[in-house]
Amino acid sequence: MAYKDFREFLTKLEQEGQLLNIHDEVKPEPDIAAATNAMSKLGQETPAMLFDNIYGYTNARVAMNVMGSWPNHALMMGMPKNTPLKDQFFEFADRYSKFPMPVQREEKAPFHEVEITEDINLFDILPLFRLNQGDGGFYIDKACVISRDLDDPEHFGKQNVGIYRMQVKGKDRLGIQPVPQHDIAIHLRQAEERGENLPVVIALGNEPAITTAAATPLLYDQSEYEMAGAIQGEPYRIVKAKDSSLDIPWGAEVVLEGELLAGVREFEGPFGEFTGHYSGGRSMPIIKINRVYHRANPIFEHLYIGMPWTETDYMIGVNTSVPLYQQLKEAYPNEIVAVNAMYTHGLVAIVSTKRRYGGFAKAVGMRAMTTPHGLGYCKLVIVVDEDVDPFNLPQVMWALSTKMHPKHDAVIIPDLSVLPLDPGSSPAGISHKMILDATTPLAPETRGHYSQPLDSPLDVDKWEKRLRELMQ
Repeated sequence: MAYKDFREFLTKLEQEGQLLNIHDEVKPEPDIAAATNAMSKLGQETPAMLFDNIYGYTNARVAMNVMGSWPNHALMMGMPKNTPLKDQFFEFADRYSKFPMPVQREEKAPFHEVEITEDINLFDILPLFRLNQGDGGFYIDKACVISRDLDDPEHFGKQNVGIYRMQVKGKDRLGIQPVPQHDIAIHLRQAEERGENLPVVIALGNEPAITTAAATPLLYDQSEYEMAGAIQGEPYRIVKAKDSSLDIPWGAEVVLEGELLAGVREFEGPFGEFTGHYSGGRSMPIIKINRVYHRANPIFEHLYIGMPWTETDYMIGVNTSVPLYQQLKEAYPNEIVAVNAMYTHGLVAIVSTKRRYGGFAKAVGMRAMTTPHGLGYCKLVIVVDEDVDPFNLPQVMWALSTKMHPKHDAVIIPDLSVLPLDPGSSPAGISHKMILDATTPLAPETRGHYSQPLDSPLDVDKWEKRLRELMQ
């Protein structure tokens, strides 16, 4: 099912018992981030949280942990909240294959209720707070940032919708980190080569389909809006910006229109990252905000990032795994079974595959590292047999402990690219990478003693389904 806007999704979460309304007064710091961090420690079925009594603000509402569990991820796709993770993966892969879904254009959107063009002050509009104690300031980290290819502006697919961290630098200024592997860095380079500012739109509080698509490592010319439609099963609604040719998610709570200033850099950071470490300070580009829209009494959606697992790991887990799965299947259509790249945004990936011959699994690992996402991630690729569920870590650990021979099956490739935020990279952005082949040796490899694998009892699959239904 498609959710018309962010609020409708929150309503669905509440109906399903997956939204916790917190009416007690809380302080922006440290309460909101502390509560969200604590929630992430309580398991993989936790609810979203909506704070509506925030000290120092009138009528402010903050939504946290919105996609911070597998039940909420299932509800994002319109599936029952108790859908197993592996089933969510294959359903997402099926919808991914239906890309592109045409968009639906609208003239007006709910966020047009309030418009500000003079004396813009983000501190008045947004309830801002730090996420981690060492953060260099207030951040916006779950907004969709829209930009367009300047060399091919008519190509709809080259309009990018991405999620990038942004530090509030002033009343109408944001610092942004455009990671080199991401599309907005290409657009910024095009603008700066022309000596022009790059128009951007920032949409906060969005329907989960576009947030999911924006966090998916699509190809450069693939539209996130058309992918959002495929994910939700019907055309995604967009509306034109007033100050540029950019398109905006129709259901957003708050929209900031502005421009990336050509040639301008300011110190940004530090920031607590998804790697569980602070990323330090760097010189980063600046966005000047020229226009603001928002709904009456908007809901500010924020994302706590820190030591995994947090909401970001659920939000980018399946939608990182599926593109890798599809790209590997393009190379090996009859062999690849499933891909789990949910760990630290795919710095670790687990691939389940059939084998053609001895050494084949290592080639699969190499191919994973050379996919568009793998170039910046996939530091460790674990390859397992087709009968090992890559989403079942006990099975993966069994394969590693019984099938992998350290002498023959650990392959290290030196000095490959990785995202600079990887704290283990040295210099930043360069890392050795490793493949662990935990598949059963196949001729001409003849080592080991694997001729008598244990058979499962009959009808295990039938009983698994029946027991799940009884437990529900």
